[in-house]
Amino acid sequence: MLVKDVMTIAIVKVSPDNSVRQAANVMLENHVSGIPVVDDEGHLVGIISEGDLIRRTELGIGAIASLAEMAMPAEERAGAYVKRSSWKVGDAMTSAPVTIDEDASLTRVAKLMLERGIKRIPVTRAGELVGIVSRADLLRAILTAKLDETAAGDEAIQRSIAVRLAENTGLEGLDVTVTVADGIVHLWGNVETAECKRAARIVAESVRGVRGVVEHFSRPDS
Repeated sequence: MLVKDVMTIAIVKVSPDNSVRQAANVMLENHVSGIPVVDDEGHLVGIISEGDLIRRTELGIGAIASLAEMAMPAEERAGAYVKRSSWKVGDAMTSAPVTIDEDASLTRVAKLMLERGIKRIPVTRAGELVGIVSRADLLRAILTAKLDETAAGDEAIQRSIAVRLAENTGLEGLDVTVTVADGIVHLWGNVETAECKRAARIVAESVRGVRGVVEHFSRPDS
Protein backbone atom coordinates (compact mmCIF):
# COMPACT_ATOMS: atom_id res chain seq x y z
CA MET A 1 0.00 0.00 0.00
CA LEU A 2 1.29 3.45 -0.95
CA VAL A 3 0.90 6.92 0.52
CA LYS A 4 -1.54 7.95 -2.22
CA ASP A 5 -3.84 5.10 -1.19
CA VAL A 6 -4.41 6.47 2.33
CA MET A 7 -3.58 10.20 2.25
CA THR A 8 -6.13 12.94 2.81
CA ILE A 9 -6.60 14.97 -0.37
CA ALA A 10 -9.06 17.55 0.99
CA ILE A 11 -6.26 19.67 2.39
CA VAL A 12 -6.89 22.45 4.88
CA LYS A 13 -4.29 25.15 4.21
CA VAL A 14 -3.26 28.57 5.44
CA SER A 15 -1.13 31.34 3.97
CA PRO A 16 2.12 32.57 5.53
CA ASP A 17 0.40 35.97 5.68
CA ASN A 18 -2.50 34.68 7.76
CA SER A 19 -2.49 35.35 11.48
CA VAL A 20 -1.52 32.80 14.07
CA ARG A 21 -4.98 33.25 15.55
CA GLN A 22 -6.53 32.30 12.19
CA ALA A 23 -4.36 29.19 12.00
CA ALA A 24 -5.37 28.12 15.52
CA ASN A 25 -9.02 28.63 14.62
CA VAL A 26 -8.68 26.53 11.44
CA MET A 27 -7.10 23.70 13.45
CA LEU A 28 -9.91 23.75 16.00
CA GLU A 29 -12.68 23.92 13.38
CA ASN A 30 -11.23 21.03 11.35
CA HIS A 31 -10.09 18.92 14.31
CA VAL A 32 -6.49 18.71 13.06
CA SER A 33 -3.25 19.26 14.94
CA GLY A 34 -1.28 20.75 12.06
CA ILE A 35 -1.82 22.35 8.65
CA PRO A 36 0.34 23.04 5.60
CA VAL A 37 1.33 26.61 4.80
CA VAL A 38 1.29 27.49 1.08
CA ASP A 39 2.18 30.66 -0.79
CA ASP A 40 0.10 32.44 -3.44
CA GLU A 41 1.42 30.06 -6.13
CA GLY A 42 0.35 27.02 -4.14
CA HIS A 43 3.89 26.01 -3.18
CA LEU A 44 4.44 24.43 0.21
CA VAL A 45 6.56 26.74 2.36
CA GLY A 46 6.03 25.29 5.83
CA ILE A 47 3.72 23.64 8.29
CA ILE A 48 2.22 25.05 11.46
CA SER A 49 1.22 22.71 14.26
CA GLU A 50 0.16 22.55 17.85
CA GLY A 51 3.84 22.11 18.67
CA ASP A 52 4.60 25.53 17.20
CA LEU A 53 1.70 27.24 18.95
CA ILE A 54 2.27 25.73 22.37
CA ARG A 55 5.42 27.86 22.62
CA ARG A 56 3.55 31.15 22.16
CA THR A 57 3.91 34.21 24.36
CA GLU A 58 0.11 34.24 24.72
CA LEU A 59 0.63 31.24 26.99
CA GLY A 60 3.30 33.02 28.98
CA ILE A 61 6.15 31.12 27.34
CA GLY A 62 9.53 32.81 27.04
CA ALA A 63 8.83 35.94 29.07
CA ILE A 64 11.79 35.12 31.29
CA ALA A 65 14.84 33.49 29.71
CA SER A 66 16.02 30.21 31.17
CA LEU A 67 19.69 29.53 31.84
CA ALA A 68 19.83 27.38 28.71
CA GLU A 69 18.37 30.20 26.61
CA MET A 70 20.81 32.71 28.05
CA ALA A 71 23.64 30.52 26.80
CA MET A 72 22.27 30.58 23.24
CA PRO A 73 23.76 32.93 20.61
CA ALA A 74 21.89 36.24 20.30
CA GLU A 75 20.75 35.43 16.75
CA GLU A 76 19.24 32.12 17.85
CA ARG A 77 17.46 33.75 20.80
CA ALA A 78 16.12 36.48 18.51
CA GLY A 79 14.79 33.86 16.09
CA ALA A 80 13.04 32.04 18.93
CA TYR A 81 11.49 35.33 20.07
CA VAL A 82 10.13 36.03 16.58
CA LYS A 83 8.68 32.52 16.32
CA ARG A 84 6.80 32.71 19.62
CA SER A 85 5.75 36.37 19.39
CA SER A 86 4.98 37.29 15.77
CA TRP A 87 1.33 37.41 14.73
CA LYS A 88 2.13 35.99 11.24
CA VAL A 89 1.96 32.30 10.38
CA GLY A 90 5.08 32.72 8.22
CA ASP A 91 7.11 33.59 11.31
CA ALA A 92 5.61 31.02 13.66
CA MET A 93 5.57 28.01 11.29
CA THR A 94 8.19 25.33 10.85
CA SER A 95 9.94 26.05 7.57
CA ALA A 96 11.21 23.41 5.12
CA PRO A 97 8.98 20.66 6.53
CA VAL A 98 9.56 16.98 5.93
CA THR A 99 7.62 15.86 2.82
CA ILE A 100 7.03 12.54 1.11
CA ASP A 101 6.17 11.51 -2.43
CA GLU A 102 2.72 10.07 -3.06
CA ASP A 103 4.28 6.84 -4.40
CA ALA A 104 6.28 6.17 -1.24
CA SER A 105 5.43 3.14 0.89
CA LEU A 106 3.59 3.31 4.21
CA THR A 107 6.67 1.73 5.79
CA ARG A 108 8.66 4.81 4.75
CA VAL A 109 6.00 7.12 6.20
CA ALA A 110 5.94 5.31 9.52
CA LYS A 111 9.75 5.39 9.76
CA LEU A 112 9.83 9.13 9.03
CA MET A 113 7.22 9.84 11.69
CA LEU A 114 9.13 7.80 14.25
CA GLU A 115 12.54 9.25 13.35
CA ARG A 116 11.38 12.88 13.29
CA GLY A 117 8.75 12.69 16.03
CA ILE A 118 6.06 14.16 13.77
CA LYS A 119 2.35 13.36 13.41
CA ARG A 120 1.69 14.38 9.80
CA ILE A 121 3.65 14.72 6.56
CA PRO A 122 2.70 16.78 3.48
CA VAL A 123 2.49 14.62 0.33
CA THR A 124 3.91 15.85 -2.98
CA ARG A 125 3.71 14.92 -6.65
CA ALA A 126 6.55 16.34 -8.75
CA GLY A 127 7.18 18.82 -5.95
CA GLU A 128 3.57 20.03 -5.71
CA LEU A 129 1.41 19.54 -2.62
CA VAL A 130 -1.35 16.99 -3.33
CA GLY A 131 -2.30 15.72 0.12
CA ILE A 132 -1.28 15.07 3.68
CA VAL A 133 -0.75 11.80 5.51
CA SER A 134 -1.22 11.56 9.26
CA ARG A 135 -0.92 8.96 11.97
CA ALA A 136 -4.71 8.61 11.81
CA ASP A 137 -4.40 7.63 8.13
CA LEU A 138 -1.92 4.91 9.09
CA LEU A 139 -4.35 3.63 11.72
CA ARG A 140 -7.04 3.36 9.05
CA ALA A 141 -4.58 1.45 6.85
CA ILE A 142 -4.07 -1.05 9.70
CA LEU A 143 -7.84 -1.58 9.93
CA THR A 144 -8.19 -2.25 6.20
CA ALA A 145 -4.99 -4.29 5.75
CA LYS A 146 -5.48 -7.78 4.40
CA LEU A 147 -3.94 -10.74 6.20
CA ASP A 148 -0.95 -12.33 4.49
CA GLU A 149 -1.93 -15.20 2.26
CA THR A 150 -0.68 -18.59 3.46
CA ALA A 151 -1.17 -21.81 1.54
CA ALA A 152 -3.37 -24.35 3.26
CA GLY A 153 -1.85 -27.16 5.28
CA ASP A 154 0.42 -27.72 8.24
CA GLU A 155 3.58 -27.78 6.14
CA ALA A 156 2.83 -24.38 4.61
CA ILE A 157 2.08 -22.93 8.05
CA GLN A 158 5.36 -24.31 9.40
CA ARG A 159 7.35 -22.78 6.53
CA SER A 160 5.66 -19.40 6.96
CA ILE A 161 6.39 -19.29 10.70
CA ALA A 162 10.02 -20.33 10.15
CA VAL A 163 10.50 -17.50 7.66
CA ARG A 164 8.99 -14.93 10.01
CA LEU A 165 11.09 -16.11 12.95
CA ALA A 166 14.18 -15.22 10.91
CA GLU A 167 13.00 -11.64 10.41
CA ASN A 168 13.57 -8.74 12.83
CA THR A 169 11.88 -10.43 15.80
CA GLY A 170 14.71 -10.65 18.32
CA LEU A 171 14.55 -14.43 17.94
CA GLU A 172 17.15 -14.80 15.19
CA GLY A 173 19.84 -17.25 16.26
CA LEU A 174 17.81 -18.74 19.12
CA ASP A 175 17.22 -21.92 17.11
CA VAL A 176 13.46 -22.06 17.61
CA THR A 177 11.98 -25.24 16.17
CA VAL A 178 8.44 -25.27 14.81
CA THR A 179 6.13 -28.22 14.27
CA VAL A 180 2.49 -28.05 13.23
CA ALA A 181 -0.24 -30.67 13.62
CA ASP A 182 -3.83 -30.00 12.58
CA GLY A 183 -3.23 -26.24 12.76
CA ILE A 184 -1.77 -26.38 16.27
CA VAL A 185 1.73 -24.90 16.39
CA HIS A 186 4.32 -26.36 18.76
CA LEU A 187 7.35 -24.20 19.57
CA TRP A 188 10.59 -25.70 20.89
CA GLY A 189 13.96 -24.22 21.74
CA ASN A 190 16.16 -22.59 24.31
CA VAL A 191 14.12 -19.40 24.74
CA GLU A 192 14.48 -18.08 28.27
CA THR A 193 13.04 -14.57 28.54
CA ALA A 194 9.33 -13.83 28.77
CA GLU A 195 9.53 -11.22 25.99
CA CYS A 196 11.20 -13.62 23.55
CA LYS A 197 8.60 -16.28 24.34
CA ARG A 198 5.84 -13.75 23.76
CA ALA A 199 7.41 -12.71 20.45
CA ALA A 200 7.58 -16.33 19.27
CA ARG A 201 3.93 -16.86 20.14
CA ILE A 202 2.88 -13.71 18.28
CA VAL A 203 4.88 -14.77 15.21
CA ALA A 204 2.95 -18.05 15.17
CA GLU A 205 -0.43 -16.48 15.89
CA SER A 206 -0.02 -14.00 13.04
CA VAL A 207 0.00 -16.74 10.41
CA ARG A 208 -3.34 -17.53 8.81
CA GLY A 209 -4.62 -21.02 9.53
CA VAL A 210 -3.07 -21.34 13.00
CA ARG A 211 -5.64 -22.68 15.47
CA GLY A 212 -3.50 -22.57 18.59
CA VAL A 213 0.05 -22.35 19.93
CA VAL A 214 1.73 -24.64 22.47
CA GLU A 215 5.10 -23.68 23.96
CA HIS A 216 7.68 -26.31 24.88
CA PHE A 217 10.55 -23.95 25.62
CA SER A 218 13.23 -25.21 27.96
CA ARG A 219 13.32 -23.59 31.36
CA PRO A 220 16.46 -21.78 32.49
CA ASP A 221 18.60 -23.62 35.00
CA SER A 222 17.67 -22.63 38.56
